[in-house]
Amino acid sequence: MSFTVAIVGRPNVGKSTLFNRLVGKKLALVDDTPGVTRDRRPGDARLMGLTFTIIDTAGLEEADEESLQGRMRAQTEAAIDEADLSLFVVDAKSGLTPVDTALAEMLRRRGKPVVLVANKSEARGSDSGFYDAYTLGLGEPTPISAEHGQGMIDLRDAIVAAIGEDRAYPTKEDVAVTNVDVSQAEGEGDEDDEPAYDETKPLRVAIVGRPNAGKSTLINRFLGEDRLLTGPEAGITRDSISVEWDWRGRTIKMFDTAGMRRKARVIEKLEKLSVADALRAIRFAETVVIVFDATIPFEKQDLQIVDLVLREGRAAVLAFNKWDMIEDRQAVLADLREKTDRLLPQARGIRAVPISGQTGWGLDKLMQSIIDTDKVWNKRISTARLNRWLETQQIQHPPPAVSGRRIKLKYMTQVKARPPAFMISCTRSDALPESYTRYLINGLRADFDMPSVPIRIHFRSADNPFEGKKRRT
Repeated sequence: MSFTVAIVGRPNVGKSTLFNRLVGKKLALVDDTPGVTRDRRPGDARLMGLTFTIIDTAGLEEADEESLQGRMRAQTEAAIDEADLSLFVVDAKSGLTPVDTALAEMLRRRGKPVVLVANKSEARGSDSGFYDAYTLGLGEPTPISAEHGQGMIDLRDAIVAAIGEDRAYPTKEDVAVTNVDVSQAEGEGDEDDEPAYDETKPLRVAIVGRPNAGKSTLINRFLGEDRLLTGPEAGITRDSISVEWDWRGRTIKMFDTAGMRRKARVIEKLEKLSVADALRAIRFAETVVIVFDATIPFEKQDLQIVDLVLREGRAAVLAFNKWDMIEDRQAVLADLREKTDRLLPQARGIRAVPISGQTGWGLDKLMQSIIDTDKVWNKRISTARLNRWLETQQIQHPPPAVSGRRIKLKYMTQVKARPPAFMISCTRSDALPESYTRYLINGLRADFDMPSVPIRIHFRSADNPFEGKKRRT
Protein backbone atom coordinates (compact mmCIF):
# COMPACT_ATOMS: atom_id res chain seq x y z
CA MET A 1 0.00 0.00 0.00
CA SER A 2 1.16 3.54 -0.75
CA PHE A 3 0.20 5.25 2.54
CA THR A 4 -1.64 4.73 5.85
CA VAL A 5 -4.81 6.48 7.03
CA ALA A 6 -6.22 6.48 10.59
CA ILE A 7 -9.93 7.05 11.23
CA VAL A 8 -10.34 9.08 14.44
CA GLY A 9 -13.18 10.80 16.25
CA ARG A 10 -15.27 10.65 19.39
CA PRO A 11 -17.38 7.54 20.10
CA ASN A 12 -20.42 6.66 17.96
CA VAL A 13 -19.78 8.99 15.00
CA GLY A 14 -19.57 6.11 12.48
CA LYS A 15 -15.84 5.35 12.30
CA SER A 16 -16.25 1.56 12.08
CA THR A 17 -19.06 1.92 9.53
CA LEU A 18 -16.73 4.02 7.36
CA PHE A 19 -13.94 1.47 7.88
CA ASN A 20 -16.20 -1.35 6.67
CA ARG A 21 -17.25 0.76 3.69
CA LEU A 22 -13.64 1.39 2.66
CA VAL A 23 -12.42 -2.20 3.04
CA GLY A 24 -15.53 -3.57 1.33
CA LYS A 25 -16.25 -6.08 4.12
CA LYS A 26 -17.98 -6.08 7.49
CA LEU A 27 -14.75 -6.61 9.42
CA ALA A 28 -15.32 -4.19 12.31
CA LEU A 29 -18.21 -4.65 14.73
CA VAL A 30 -20.88 -1.97 14.40
CA ASP A 31 -23.54 -1.21 17.00
CA ASP A 32 -25.49 1.77 18.32
CA THR A 33 -23.67 1.44 21.65
CA PRO A 34 -20.88 4.04 21.99
CA GLY A 35 -17.36 2.68 22.43
CA VAL A 36 -17.73 -0.63 20.57
CA THR A 37 -14.25 -0.43 19.03
CA ARG A 38 -11.41 -0.68 21.54
CA ASP A 39 -8.31 -1.91 19.69
CA ARG A 40 -6.91 -0.43 16.52
CA ARG A 41 -7.73 -2.59 13.50
CA PRO A 42 -5.86 -2.31 10.16
CA GLY A 43 -7.38 -3.13 6.78
CA ASP A 44 -6.74 -2.78 3.03
CA ALA A 45 -8.91 0.02 1.68
CA ARG A 46 -9.99 0.73 -1.90
CA LEU A 47 -11.71 3.97 -2.80
CA MET A 48 -12.45 4.82 -6.43
CA GLY A 49 -9.08 3.57 -7.72
CA LEU A 50 -7.21 4.66 -4.60
CA THR A 51 -5.57 1.95 -2.47
CA PHE A 52 -4.16 2.45 1.01
CA THR A 53 -4.01 0.96 4.52
CA ILE A 54 -6.82 2.09 6.79
CA ILE A 55 -6.79 1.86 10.61
CA ASP A 56 -10.00 1.82 12.63
CA THR A 57 -9.56 3.22 16.13
CA ALA A 58 -11.44 3.61 19.40
CA GLY A 59 -13.43 6.74 20.09
CA LEU A 60 -11.29 9.41 21.74
CA GLU A 61 -12.44 10.55 25.18
CA GLU A 62 -10.94 12.53 28.03
CA ALA A 63 -10.10 9.96 30.73
CA ASP A 64 -7.48 8.98 33.29
CA GLU A 65 -4.49 7.19 31.76
CA GLU A 66 -4.90 4.12 33.98
CA SER A 67 -8.59 3.62 33.17
CA LEU A 68 -9.87 1.47 30.30
CA GLN A 69 -10.88 4.57 28.33
CA GLY A 70 -7.43 6.05 28.95
CA ARG A 71 -5.73 2.94 27.60
CA MET A 72 -8.07 3.00 24.59
CA ARG A 73 -7.04 6.62 23.97
CA ALA A 74 -3.37 5.63 24.07
CA GLN A 75 -4.01 3.00 21.38
CA THR A 76 -5.73 5.59 19.17
CA GLU A 77 -2.90 8.11 19.62
CA ALA A 78 -0.43 5.39 18.61
CA ALA A 79 -2.44 4.84 15.42
CA ILE A 80 -2.38 8.58 14.66
CA ASP A 81 1.39 8.66 15.09
CA GLU A 82 1.76 5.60 12.83
CA ALA A 83 -0.48 6.95 10.04
CA ASP A 84 0.43 9.41 7.28
CA LEU A 85 -3.05 10.97 7.27
CA SER A 86 -6.00 11.16 9.67
CA LEU A 87 -9.69 11.12 8.76
CA PHE A 88 -11.29 13.15 11.55
CA VAL A 89 -14.94 12.04 11.61
CA VAL A 90 -17.63 14.24 13.18
CA ASP A 91 -21.37 13.65 13.44
CA ALA A 92 -23.19 16.18 11.27
CA LYS A 93 -26.54 14.97 12.61
CA SER A 94 -25.89 15.65 16.31
CA GLY A 95 -23.43 18.50 15.79
CA LEU A 96 -20.13 19.32 17.47
CA THR A 97 -19.25 18.72 21.12
CA PRO A 98 -16.38 20.00 23.29
CA VAL A 99 -14.68 16.63 22.75
CA ASP A 100 -14.56 17.31 18.99
CA THR A 101 -12.89 20.66 19.63
CA ALA A 102 -10.28 19.06 21.91
CA LEU A 103 -9.55 16.35 19.36
CA ALA A 104 -9.14 18.91 16.58
CA GLU A 105 -6.57 20.74 18.72
CA MET A 106 -4.69 17.47 19.39
CA LEU A 107 -4.55 16.66 15.66
CA ARG A 108 -3.29 20.15 14.84
CA ARG A 109 -0.45 19.80 17.36
CA ARG A 110 0.78 16.64 15.64
CA GLY A 111 1.26 18.52 12.37
CA LYS A 112 0.11 15.69 10.09
CA PRO A 113 -2.41 16.03 7.25
CA VAL A 114 -6.04 15.83 8.37
CA VAL A 115 -9.22 15.38 6.32
CA LEU A 116 -12.34 16.56 8.15
CA VAL A 117 -15.26 14.21 7.44
CA ALA A 118 -18.87 15.14 8.29
CA ASN A 119 -20.63 11.77 8.56
CA LYS A 120 -24.41 11.19 8.62
CA SER A 121 -24.87 14.17 6.28
CA GLU A 122 -27.84 12.46 4.64
CA ALA A 123 -29.92 12.87 7.81
CA ARG A 124 -32.59 15.54 8.08
CA GLY A 125 -31.31 18.56 9.99
CA SER A 126 -27.64 17.77 9.38
CA ASP A 127 -26.87 21.08 7.64
CA SER A 128 -26.28 22.97 10.89
CA GLY A 129 -23.82 20.34 12.12
CA PHE A 130 -22.03 20.36 8.77
CA TYR A 131 -21.50 24.14 8.81
CA ASP A 132 -20.44 24.03 12.49
CA ALA A 133 -17.55 21.79 11.44
CA TYR A 134 -15.90 24.80 9.76
CA THR A 135 -15.27 26.24 13.25
CA LEU A 136 -12.77 23.46 13.99
CA GLY A 137 -10.22 25.18 11.75
CA LEU A 138 -9.30 22.04 9.82
CA GLY A 139 -10.47 23.20 6.43
CA GLU A 140 -13.61 22.38 4.49
CA PRO A 141 -15.50 19.35 5.81
CA THR A 142 -16.35 16.54 3.40
CA PRO A 143 -20.02 15.49 3.71
CA ILE A 144 -20.55 11.73 3.48
CA SER A 145 -22.85 8.93 4.56
CA ALA A 146 -20.77 5.91 5.54
CA GLU A 147 -23.93 3.86 6.01
CA HIS A 148 -25.28 4.50 2.50
CA GLY A 149 -22.03 5.10 0.62
CA GLN A 150 -22.76 8.72 -0.34
CA GLY A 151 -19.97 11.23 -0.88
CA MET A 152 -17.23 8.67 -1.52
CA ILE A 153 -15.94 10.48 -4.62
CA ASP A 154 -15.58 13.72 -2.64
CA LEU A 155 -13.79 11.81 0.11
CA ARG A 156 -11.37 10.35 -2.43
CA ASP A 157 -10.60 13.81 -3.81
CA ALA A 158 -10.05 15.21 -0.32
CA ILE A 159 -7.61 12.40 0.56
CA VAL A 160 -5.65 12.91 -2.67
CA ALA A 161 -5.44 16.66 -2.06
CA ALA A 162 -4.20 16.12 1.52
CA ILE A 163 -1.64 13.38 0.85
CA GLY A 164 -0.50 14.54 -2.58
CA GLU A 165 -0.91 12.84 -5.94
CA ASP A 166 2.59 11.34 -5.84
CA ARG A 167 1.77 9.43 -2.65
CA ALA A 168 -1.80 8.69 -3.64
CA TYR A 169 -0.97 7.24 -7.08
CA PRO A 170 2.53 5.72 -7.02
CA THR A 171 4.08 4.78 -10.35
CA LYS A 172 4.38 1.13 -11.37
CA GLU A 173 8.08 1.16 -10.57
CA ASP A 174 7.24 2.04 -6.95
CA VAL A 175 4.85 -0.86 -6.48
CA ALA A 176 6.39 -4.21 -5.55
CA VAL A 177 4.81 -7.13 -7.39
CA THR A 178 5.05 -10.61 -5.98
CA ASN A 179 4.61 -13.56 -8.31
CA VAL A 180 2.81 -16.43 -6.64
CA ASP A 181 3.25 -19.95 -8.00
CA VAL A 182 -0.19 -21.55 -7.90
CA SER A 183 0.72 -24.59 -9.97
CA GLN A 184 1.08 -26.77 -6.87
CA ALA A 185 -2.50 -26.54 -5.67
CA GLU A 186 -3.72 -28.76 -2.92
CA GLY A 187 -4.55 -32.20 -4.19
CA GLU A 188 -2.57 -31.92 -7.45
CA GLY A 189 0.20 -34.27 -8.51
CA ASP A 190 0.74 -37.99 -8.13
CA GLU A 191 -1.45 -39.41 -5.41
CA ASP A 192 1.45 -41.57 -4.21
CA ASP A 193 3.65 -38.53 -3.58
CA GLU A 194 3.99 -37.20 -0.05
CA PRO A 195 4.81 -33.50 -0.57
CA ALA A 196 7.26 -31.85 1.80
CA TYR A 197 5.96 -29.33 4.32
CA ASP A 198 6.49 -25.73 3.21
CA GLU A 199 8.45 -24.05 6.00
CA THR A 200 8.17 -20.61 4.39
CA LYS A 201 4.45 -20.13 3.81
CA PRO A 202 2.65 -17.67 6.13
CA LEU A 203 0.76 -19.28 8.99
CA ARG A 204 -2.62 -18.08 10.32
CA VAL A 205 -3.06 -18.63 14.06
CA ALA A 206 -6.14 -17.77 16.13
CA ILE A 207 -5.88 -17.25 19.90
CA VAL A 208 -9.12 -18.20 21.68
CA GLY A 209 -10.27 -18.90 25.21
CA ARG A 210 -12.46 -17.72 28.05
CA PRO A 211 -12.50 -14.03 29.05
CA ASN A 212 -9.48 -12.82 31.03
CA ALA A 213 -7.36 -15.86 30.19
CA GLY A 214 -4.55 -13.60 28.94
CA LYS A 215 -4.94 -13.83 25.14
CA SER A 216 -4.11 -10.21 24.32
CA THR A 217 -1.22 -10.15 26.80
CA LEU A 218 0.20 -13.25 25.12
CA ILE A 219 0.13 -11.63 21.67
CA ASN A 220 1.67 -8.43 23.00
CA ARG A 221 4.53 -10.48 24.43
CA PHE A 222 5.04 -12.16 21.06
CA LEU A 223 5.18 -8.76 19.34
CA GLY A 224 7.33 -7.14 22.01
CA GLU A 225 5.03 -4.10 22.24
CA ASP A 226 1.65 -3.08 23.68
CA ARG A 227 -0.14 -3.53 20.38
CA LEU A 228 -3.41 -4.82 21.88
CA LEU A 229 -5.45 -3.37 24.69
CA THR A 230 -5.02 -5.30 27.95
CA GLY A 231 -6.03 -4.91 31.57
CA PRO A 232 -7.55 -6.63 34.60
CA GLU A 233 -11.10 -6.14 33.27
CA ALA A 234 -12.68 -9.23 31.69
CA GLY A 235 -13.99 -8.94 28.13
CA ILE A 236 -11.81 -6.05 26.93
CA THR A 237 -11.31 -7.46 23.43
CA ARG A 238 -14.37 -7.27 21.17
CA ASP A 239 -13.20 -7.35 17.55
CA SER A 240 -10.98 -10.12 16.18
CA ILE A 241 -7.77 -8.17 15.56
CA SER A 242 -5.06 -9.55 13.28
CA VAL A 243 -1.37 -8.77 13.72
CA GLU A 244 1.64 -9.94 11.72
CA TRP A 245 5.16 -10.70 12.92
CA ASP A 246 8.09 -12.94 12.01
CA TRP A 247 9.22 -15.96 13.99
CA ARG A 248 12.54 -17.39 12.85
CA GLY A 249 12.05 -16.00 9.36
CA ARG A 250 8.44 -17.17 8.95
CA THR A 251 5.47 -14.79 8.73
CA ILE A 252 2.90 -15.45 11.45
CA LYS A 253 -0.53 -13.81 11.26
CA MET A 254 -2.20 -13.99 14.65
CA PHE A 255 -5.84 -13.23 15.42
CA ASP A 256 -6.76 -12.00 18.87
CA THR A 257 -10.39 -12.85 19.66
CA ALA A 258 -13.00 -11.94 22.22
CA GLY A 259 -13.37 -14.18 25.26
CA MET A 260 -16.02 -16.85 24.76
CA ARG A 261 -18.37 -17.35 27.69
CA ARG A 262 -21.02 -20.03 28.08
CA LYS A 263 -23.81 -19.55 25.56
CA ALA A 264 -26.46 -19.14 28.26
CA ARG A 265 -24.58 -16.14 29.68
CA VAL A 266 -24.24 -14.34 26.34
CA ILE A 267 -27.29 -12.10 26.35
CA GLU A 268 -26.23 -8.69 25.05
CA LYS A 269 -26.25 -8.15 21.29
CA LEU A 270 -22.72 -6.71 21.31
CA GLU A 271 -21.26 -9.78 23.02
CA LYS A 272 -23.06 -12.02 20.53
CA LEU A 273 -21.43 -10.09 17.70
CA SER A 274 -18.02 -10.43 19.37
CA VAL A 275 -18.41 -14.20 19.77
CA ALA A 276 -19.57 -14.54 16.16
CA ASP A 277 -16.44 -12.65 15.10
CA ALA A 278 -14.30 -15.03 17.16
CA LEU A 279 -15.97 -18.05 15.52
CA ARG A 280 -15.24 -16.55 12.11
CA ALA A 281 -11.58 -16.16 13.08
CA ILE A 282 -11.47 -19.86 14.04
CA ARG A 283 -12.87 -20.89 10.67
CA PHE A 284 -10.29 -18.87 8.73
CA ALA A 285 -7.33 -19.90 10.90
CA GLU A 286 -5.08 -22.88 10.30
CA THR A 287 -3.91 -23.49 13.86
CA VAL A 288 -5.90 -22.45 16.92
CA VAL A 289 -4.30 -21.89 20.33
CA ILE A 290 -6.79 -22.42 23.16
CA VAL A 291 -5.57 -20.40 26.14
CA PHE A 292 -6.38 -21.90 29.56
CA ASP A 293 -6.00 -20.08 32.85
CA ALA A 294 -3.57 -22.43 34.66
CA THR A 295 -4.94 -21.31 38.04
CA ILE A 296 -8.48 -22.49 37.14
CA PRO A 297 -8.08 -24.88 34.17
CA PHE A 298 -10.55 -27.24 32.54
CA GLU A 299 -13.71 -25.32 33.20
CA LYS A 300 -16.67 -26.64 31.24
CA GLN A 301 -16.36 -23.76 28.80
CA ASP A 302 -12.69 -24.63 28.14
CA LEU A 303 -13.67 -28.13 27.06
CA GLN A 304 -16.47 -26.83 24.87
CA ILE A 305 -14.09 -24.43 23.11
CA VAL A 306 -11.63 -27.26 22.39
CA ASP A 307 -14.45 -29.43 21.05
CA LEU A 308 -15.65 -26.55 18.85
CA VAL A 309 -12.19 -26.06 17.37
CA LEU A 310 -11.81 -29.75 16.59
CA ARG A 311 -15.28 -29.97 15.03
CA GLU A 312 -14.31 -27.08 12.78
CA GLY A 313 -11.35 -29.18 11.62
CA ARG A 314 -8.63 -26.83 12.88
CA ALA A 315 -5.27 -27.87 14.29
CA ALA A 316 -5.33 -27.22 18.05
CA VAL A 317 -2.71 -26.45 20.69
CA LEU A 318 -3.38 -25.90 24.40
CA ALA A 319 -1.58 -23.10 26.24
CA PHE A 320 -1.75 -23.08 30.04
CA ASN A 321 -1.20 -19.39 30.73
CA LYS A 322 -0.29 -17.59 33.99
CA TRP A 323 2.29 -20.28 34.79
CA ASP A 324 4.25 -17.68 36.76
CA MET A 325 1.48 -17.78 39.37
CA ILE A 326 1.83 -21.54 39.97
CA GLU A 327 3.90 -22.58 42.99
CA ASP A 328 4.16 -26.41 42.91
CA ARG A 329 4.74 -26.64 39.16
CA GLN A 330 5.66 -30.32 38.93
CA ALA A 331 2.53 -31.49 40.71
CA VAL A 332 0.29 -29.13 38.75
CA LEU A 333 1.87 -30.17 35.45
CA ALA A 334 1.29 -33.87 36.18
CA ASP A 335 -2.32 -33.11 37.10
CA LEU A 336 -2.85 -31.12 33.89
CA ARG A 337 -1.46 -33.94 31.76
CA GLU A 338 -3.76 -36.48 33.43
CA LYS A 339 -6.82 -34.24 32.96
CA THR A 340 -5.92 -33.50 29.34
CA ASP A 341 -5.86 -37.22 28.48
CA ARG A 342 -9.01 -37.96 30.47
CA LEU A 343 -11.20 -34.99 29.58
CA LEU A 344 -10.19 -34.62 25.91
CA PRO A 345 -10.23 -38.16 24.46
CA GLN A 346 -11.25 -36.77 21.06
CA ALA A 347 -7.91 -34.90 20.93
CA ARG A 348 -5.56 -37.71 21.86
CA GLY A 349 -1.96 -36.53 21.82
CA ILE A 350 -2.85 -32.83 21.72
CA ARG A 351 0.14 -30.63 22.47
CA ALA A 352 -0.17 -28.71 25.75
CA VAL A 353 2.40 -26.08 26.74
CA PRO A 354 2.68 -24.17 30.05
CA ILE A 355 3.44 -20.49 29.38
CA SER A 356 3.43 -17.05 30.92
CA GLY A 357 2.22 -14.26 28.67
CA GLN A 358 3.23 -11.74 31.33
CA THR A 359 6.92 -12.76 31.50
CA GLY A 360 7.35 -14.46 28.11
CA TRP A 361 8.31 -17.83 29.62
CA GLY A 362 7.61 -20.80 27.32
CA LEU A 363 6.63 -18.81 24.21
CA ASP A 364 9.30 -20.33 21.96
CA LYS A 365 8.13 -23.81 22.95
CA LEU A 366 4.55 -22.78 22.22
CA MET A 367 5.47 -21.52 18.75
CA GLN A 368 7.37 -24.73 18.00
CA SER A 369 4.30 -26.73 19.06
CA ILE A 370 2.17 -24.61 16.70
CA ILE A 371 4.52 -25.33 13.79
CA ASP A 372 4.69 -29.05 14.58
CA THR A 373 0.90 -29.30 14.80
CA ASP A 374 0.49 -27.45 11.51
CA LYS A 375 2.85 -29.95 9.88
CA VAL A 376 0.58 -32.81 10.98
CA TRP A 377 -2.50 -30.88 9.85
CA ASN A 378 -1.00 -30.55 6.35
CA LYS A 379 0.28 -34.14 6.23
CA ARG A 380 -0.36 -36.37 3.21
CA ILE A 381 0.14 -40.14 3.13
CA SER A 382 0.61 -42.09 -0.07
CA THR A 383 -2.15 -44.44 -1.21
CA ALA A 384 0.22 -47.42 -1.32
CA ARG A 385 1.20 -46.99 2.34
CA LEU A 386 -2.42 -46.54 3.37
CA ASN A 387 -3.56 -49.75 1.69
CA ARG A 388 -0.73 -51.77 3.21
CA TRP A 389 -1.68 -50.34 6.58
CA LEU A 390 -5.40 -51.06 6.05
CA GLU A 391 -4.66 -54.69 5.22
CA THR A 392 -2.61 -55.05 8.42
CA GLN A 393 -5.36 -53.45 10.51
CA GLN A 394 -7.95 -55.89 9.17
CA ILE A 395 -5.70 -58.86 9.95
CA GLN A 396 -5.14 -57.66 13.51
CA HIS A 397 -8.75 -56.67 14.13
CA PRO A 398 -11.23 -57.68 11.37
CA PRO A 399 -14.42 -55.65 10.94
CA PRO A 400 -17.31 -57.24 12.82
CA ALA A 401 -19.91 -59.37 11.10
CA VAL A 402 -23.32 -57.68 11.03
CA SER A 403 -26.40 -59.90 10.62
CA GLY A 404 -24.08 -62.79 9.85
CA ARG A 405 -22.38 -61.00 6.95
CA ARG A 406 -18.80 -59.74 7.25
CA ILE A 407 -17.86 -56.26 6.10
CA LYS A 408 -14.89 -56.04 3.73
CA LEU A 409 -12.66 -52.93 3.56
CA LYS A 410 -11.28 -52.93 0.00
CA TYR A 411 -9.37 -49.71 -0.73
CA MET A 412 -8.18 -46.58 1.10
CA THR A 413 -6.86 -43.23 -0.07
CA GLN A 414 -6.38 -39.75 1.36
CA VAL A 415 -8.80 -37.34 -0.30
CA LYS A 416 -7.57 -34.12 1.34
CA ALA A 417 -5.38 -32.57 4.00
CA ARG A 418 -6.06 -29.61 6.34
CA PRO A 419 -7.35 -31.64 8.22
CA PRO A 420 -6.40 -35.12 6.98
CA ALA A 421 -9.43 -36.88 5.47
CA PHE A 422 -9.54 -40.42 4.09
CA MET A 423 -11.96 -42.43 1.97
CA ILE A 424 -12.37 -46.19 2.37
CA SER A 425 -14.24 -48.24 -0.21
CA CYS A 426 -16.07 -51.09 1.51
CA THR A 427 -19.13 -53.29 1.49
CA ARG A 428 -22.17 -52.25 3.53
CA SER A 429 -20.71 -48.94 4.71
CA ASP A 430 -23.93 -48.06 6.54
CA ALA A 431 -23.57 -51.12 8.79
CA LEU A 432 -19.99 -50.42 9.96
CA PRO A 433 -20.13 -49.59 13.69
CA GLU A 434 -18.75 -46.32 15.05
CA SER A 435 -16.38 -48.21 17.34
CA TYR A 436 -14.48 -49.60 14.35
CA THR A 437 -14.12 -46.11 12.89
CA ARG A 438 -12.56 -44.96 16.16
CA TYR A 439 -10.23 -47.98 16.02
CA LEU A 440 -9.03 -46.94 12.57
CA ILE A 441 -8.59 -43.29 13.58
CA ASN A 442 -6.53 -44.25 16.65
CA GLY A 443 -4.44 -46.55 14.45
CA LEU A 444 -3.76 -43.71 11.99
CA ARG A 445 -2.67 -41.45 14.85
CA ALA A 446 -0.28 -44.04 16.26
CA ASP A 447 1.19 -45.54 13.07
CA PHE A 448 1.57 -42.32 11.03
CA ASP A 449 2.44 -39.96 13.91
CA MET A 450 -0.65 -37.77 13.64
CA PRO A 451 -1.44 -36.59 17.17
CA SER A 452 -3.90 -33.87 18.16
CA VAL A 453 -5.38 -32.97 14.75
CA PRO A 454 -8.91 -33.97 13.66
CA ILE A 455 -8.97 -37.01 11.36
CA ARG A 456 -11.94 -37.68 9.08
CA ILE A 457 -12.76 -41.10 7.58
CA HIS A 458 -15.52 -41.46 5.00
CA PHE A 459 -16.82 -44.84 3.88
CA ARG A 460 -18.24 -45.53 0.46
CA SER A 461 -19.95 -48.67 -0.80
CA ALA A 462 -19.29 -49.80 -4.35
CA ASP A 463 -22.24 -49.48 -6.73
CA ASN A 464 -24.13 -52.70 -7.31
CA PRO A 465 -24.71 -53.09 -11.09
CA PHE A 466 -27.64 -55.43 -10.49
CA GLU A 467 -29.46 -53.21 -8.00
CA GLY A 468 -32.96 -52.37 -9.14
CA LYS A 469 -33.13 -55.12 -11.74
CA LYS A 470 -35.86 -57.74 -11.54
CA ARG A 471 -34.79 -61.28 -10.88
CA ARG A 472 -35.67 -63.74 -13.64
CA THR A 473 -37.99 -66.58 -12.64
